[in-house]
Formats: sequence, C-alpha cells, structure tokens
Amino acid sequence: HVQLVESGGGSVQAGGSLRLSCGTSGDAYRNYCLGWFRQAPGKEREGVASIEDNGSTSYADSVKGRFTISLDNAQNTLSLQMNSLKPEDTAMYVCAADPSRVGCRFGAGKDKVSRYFSIWGQGTQVTVAT
Repeated sequence: HVQLVESGGGSVQAGGSLRLSCGTSGDAYRNYCLGWFRQAPGKEREGVASIEDNGSTSYADSVKGRFTISLDNAQNTLSLQMNSLKPEDTAMYVCAADPSRVGCRFGAGKDKVSRYFSIWGQGTQVTVAT
C-alpha cells in the first residue's frame, strides 16, 4: 500500500524558490505515474507536473521553465523544485500517484487529469508574497 507525505512548503517572496518533497512508502510506486497538483482557494485543483519511472516528465504551461519534477528512487522521494515563484503560485500543493499510468500520458496540465490519480497525500501550503 503506497502512502505519500509532503513536506517543504512555506512562505516566500515573489521571485524566490522552494523545494517540495513527497516521501513514499511501498515499492509499488516505482511503476506508477507520480505527480504534483495544486489548489488555490476558490479554484479547481490543477495538475502542475508529472513523472514516469522512465524519467519522462510533463508540466503545466504556467510552470514550464520554472518548476522541475524529479524522482529519487534510492530515497523513495518525489520532489518539485520551484523557482521564480509568483503570487499566483500560492496554493496547497499535493503529490499523487496513478497506478494506471494513464495520467502521465494524458499530460500534467490537461483539464481533469487528476481523475487518473487514486493515491493522494495530505498537501503542503505554499504562499508567495508580493
């Protein structure tokens, strides 16, 4: 049974950086599609980035060139490096896993991509001040 636990959120000034981590348990995740999502108050959950076990990645247009998703199999950790943060990046960030792997083929920024992900962490808050 795969469990996901996020860490690394916090408050930062616009233009700053944060690195989110998602600890995983259980070896099954190694064959899953893994992703980061975010949800701001009053807005729908949106996909931010995803990664497959072969290293293939996908990003939402709004974060391309600023965010980098990575997977450290030795540490069982999924990470999201966020640079050049903007106030509009403020949200609850959640990591998720998709055993079917359809989510990664669908694309991180596509509408309703979250429906393919069935395992979710609790989330970590990111706040970007102007």
